[in-house]
Amino acid sequence: MRAWQVRETGEPVESMRLAEVERPVPGPGQLLVRVSAANVNFPDALLCRGQYQIRPPLPFTPGVELCGRTEDGRRVIGTPALPYGGFADYAVMEGAATLPAPDSLDDAQAAALHIGYQTGWFGLHRRAAIRPGETLLVHAAAGGVGSAAVQLGRAAGAKVIGVVGGPEKARTARELGCDLVLDRHTDDLIAGVKEFTGGRGADVVYDPVGGEAYAKSAKCVAFEGRIVIVGFTSGTVPAPALNHAMVKNYSILGLHWGLYARHDPAAIGACHRELTKLAAEGAIAPLVSARLPLEQAAEAVQKVADGASTGRICVIP
Repeated sequence: MRAWQVRETGEPVESMRLAEVERPVPGPGQLLVRVSAANVNFPDALLCRGQYQIRPPLPFTPGVELCGRTEDGRRVIGTPALPYGGFADYAVMEGAATLPAPDSLDDAQAAALHIGYQTGWFGLHRRAAIRPGETLLVHAAAGGVGSAAVQLGRAAGAKVIGVVGGPEKARTARELGCDLVLDRHTDDLIAGVKEFTGGRGADVVYDPVGGEAYAKSAKCVAFEGRIVIVGFTSGTVPAPALNHAMVKNYSILGLHWGLYARHDPAAIGACHRELTKLAAEGAIAPLVSARLPLEQAAEAVQKVADGASTGRICVIP
C-alpha cells in the first residue's frame, strides 16, 4: 500500500516521503481501516518537526484525523493509532475510540468533524460555559480549528467576532457567519472589540494562536470573561500576567482535548452525539477548502504549517 512516512524530523515537505509499505497489522483491540479521507491538522506539522507532545518512533505516518471504513463495512471517524496515521491507503485505529461517521456529512466533512469540533465544543461548553447572548472572540477564525469554533459559537447563541490574517480569510470568516471580522494586519483588534461590545469586551476568547493574539485578548476580555487556551500556532507561548487576571477578574482556561480520552472518554462520545445532531440540523458544516489526492499530502501539511490555509484541507487516497 501507499503511505507517507517521516524517517527524520523537519519541515513537512522535506521530511515526508511517499513509499510503498506493507499493510499494517492491528494489535489487540485495534481495527484496520481503509482510509476514505484524512484531514490535515496543525499537529501533523508538529509531528513532522518533532515538536508534538506525542513523538512516535521513526518512521511513522502522519495524519491524525480520518474517516474510513472498517473490514466489516462500518463508516467511522476518529484519530488513528500512530505510527499508522491517516496519510495512507490503510490506517490503524483503536476500536474503542472509533465513532460512527454522521450520515449527513460526506467523508471529508465527517473526518473534519472530529478534532476541531470536539476541541471547540469542549472549549466553549465544558471549559468556558458559554451562554446565549455572550460575545465570543475567535482567533484564526478562518482556519480549521477557528472555523469550527465560529460555527459552534453561533449554534450556542453567541455573537461572534472573528480575527483573521488577510482579506481572503476575512471573506471566509464573513461567510461562516461572524458578526464582526477583524484583520489583524490592518485593524485595531482591541478598539474593534471594545466598540462592538459597547466597551464591555469579549465574554469568551478562543485562542489557538498564542503570542501577540493572547496579549491583545487580555486587553479586551470582559469582566468575568474567560480566555480558552487551545494552542500556539504562532510558535510563541505567552507568559500571562496573573496580577492582570486578578485585578480584571477574568479566567485563563487551558484545554488539552486529548486528555479526555484518558480521564473521561464517555464525554467524547456524548460530544460526538451532540455534534452529529447539530450537523444533521445544518447548524454546523465543516469547512473543507480543498480535496487533494494522496500524492499532494506533504504540500498540504506544509501549507497548514505556514498558516496559508483556510478551513480544512482533505487528503483523499
